[in-house]
Amino acid sequence: MAQRSQPDFDVLIVRNAMAPMRDGTRLATDVYLPARGGEPAAGSFPAVLTRTPYDKSTQGTMQNAEYWARRGYVRVVQDVRGRFASEGDFYLLKNEAEDGYDTIDWLAGQAWSNGRIGMEGTSYPGWVQSAAASLNPPNLSAMWVNQGAFNGLTSSLRHGGALELRWMAWAYWNAPVSVEAARDPTLAGELRDAAMRLREWLPRLPVRSGETPLAALPNYERWVIDLFTQCLESDELWQSPSLNFEAFAEQAADVPTVYCGGWFDSYTRATTESWMRFQEIKESPQYLVMGPWVHGDATPARSFSGNIDLGPAAPVTGNLATGVLDHRMRFFDRFLKDFDSGWEEQPPVEIFVMGGGGGRKLSSGRLEHGGGWREEPIWPLERAEPTAFYLHADGGLRREGPKEEAEASRYEYDPEHPVPTISANVSSLRELVMEPERVEALSPPTLLAREVVLKGSADQRERPDVFGAQPPYGPLAERPDVLVFEAEPLTEEIEVTGPITVTLWVSTSAPDTDFTAALLDVYPTSSDYPEGYALRLSDSIKRLRFRNGYSKEELVQPDEVVQMTIELYPTSNVFTAGHRIRLDISSSNFPRFDPNPNTGEPLGRHTHTVVARNAVYHDANHPSQIELPIVP
Repeated sequence: MAQRSQPDFDVLIVRNAMAPMRDGTRLATDVYLPARGGEPAAGSFPAVLTRTPYDKSTQGTMQNAEYWARRGYVRVVQDVRGRFASEGDFYLLKNEAEDGYDTIDWLAGQAWSNGRIGMEGTSYPGWVQSAAASLNPPNLSAMWVNQGAFNGLTSSLRHGGALELRWMAWAYWNAPVSVEAARDPTLAGELRDAAMRLREWLPRLPVRSGETPLAALPNYERWVIDLFTQCLESDELWQSPSLNFEAFAEQAADVPTVYCGGWFDSYTRATTESWMRFQEIKESPQYLVMGPWVHGDATPARSFSGNIDLGPAAPVTGNLATGVLDHRMRFFDRFLKDFDSGWEEQPPVEIFVMGGGGGRKLSSGRLEHGGGWREEPIWPLERAEPTAFYLHADGGLRREGPKEEAEASRYEYDPEHPVPTISANVSSLRELVMEPERVEALSPPTLLAREVVLKGSADQRERPDVFGAQPPYGPLAERPDVLVFEAEPLTEEIEVTGPITVTLWVSTSAPDTDFTAALLDVYPTSSDYPEGYALRLSDSIKRLRFRNGYSKEELVQPDEVVQMTIELYPTSNVFTAGHRIRLDISSSNFPRFDPNPNTGEPLGRHTHTVVARNAVYHDANHPSQIELPIVP
């Protein structure tokens, strides 16, 4: 029988212990101790640390911490530098490597410590784990990185040369609960009003110093501008162990780690790339768990992602463990307590293969897409066969390449009227609201927010609630600035599992522009969906000036034909017989990414926009294609 931690303890809480950092700044830290009779329990214990910018004192955080402490862990939750009760100035992610190292060192010296420190957390609290590990703190012993980053330049902060605008939104909805706002009620009200009007500010690009509501928080405005303007791998941001873990992988801590994410998460690519790199160079066991989830700590308990339902097999609860916390504790029981917890049977890779559902509209209003879990020894799958599907002038997507000359597919891209994001792998792209319409509680719970973009997948057609959409709300496929390449209906099912790349031959009238790509699973027409259902699986973007990498910017001459590659997020999906594989190509995806102004000016500092006449070539000399990893 597996040995598991049991709720044998009471809990004693030490609030706002001030952990000293190397520069003298002190970070507020709540310590939840296993206790008996109102006193700390005798003996020494392992600790599980979470570092957060979202307030360590929320009810949910406290309940989580008590769960661990009752089971014999010292649970530690810390406000990161410059947030809530901690000292110092907040600059997004900048100090997390050093502060994480110093916190682990401080914890290891406490009287209750047995010297074994684990880390756990989702999103930003996932970032800070890998940041601390980059400096190899001696007492770091295990990590559960849930939906965290790898290289912020290539994806997660910037992406293919564009900016993920969720980070601009993050600044707006976190500003009202900044330390500065807490000291000044008038300022807090002004920042709250700006966060409620995020939809007005998102299109107002570029961000110029002193010209936004964030000017009242110079540090916040500074890092937003830095994210827009620092776009080369030699820039200061990407030399930091707090933002680019790929660059520090060789020196990073060699500890057992779970990289857990979802196919519709904002960190899908980063999660898989983290596992691929660290399992290659580290001796400690590394685990990858990829579900069908969107971003968020609670989403592994759900069966749906956006407007699709993945079925009863999708949640962690009842499938991988008795609950989300139980899933994680089984790992820490093994590597922090040396228990025979059953984790020894965990495969290196566990993935949820989507698809195969009946395609009905469920009572929830969601499409029944379905899927199930599968264990694998490696990622990407060795048995997956990279298979090219070529773009053809007639809009076809076929395994046979073009054999003759063909006219390019052309369209105009206007940065003032970008293609709206229907649904996406996003997080933090939210605005504050006061009225309770499609809202979720944030920390602190007095604030409410709603997503500007639907997280997950949905039928790719405009709707009244889609930001930037305009009547008559047709399918994206009917827009003149979207190119559609579609395979014939499948005669048998095809499984696509792994990383996906799109290679295009393109030209533009502008010195610089963007190209976007999206992979879709297109359902046939049915009584529930008379027009079919275009389910977006994965998408990405590439800014043309970075077609040869991020070491330098290379503008193009008007109508010069060049080759470029777009790295889509990986996925795992069964395309059922009767479905179509579809590839959409365009030049914008707003507000998921910042629109390219097409001027070739320095990024984040453009003075105007121009319309670009863009072309995609698909002839014998320019075989544009999507490469899909097909599992036999």
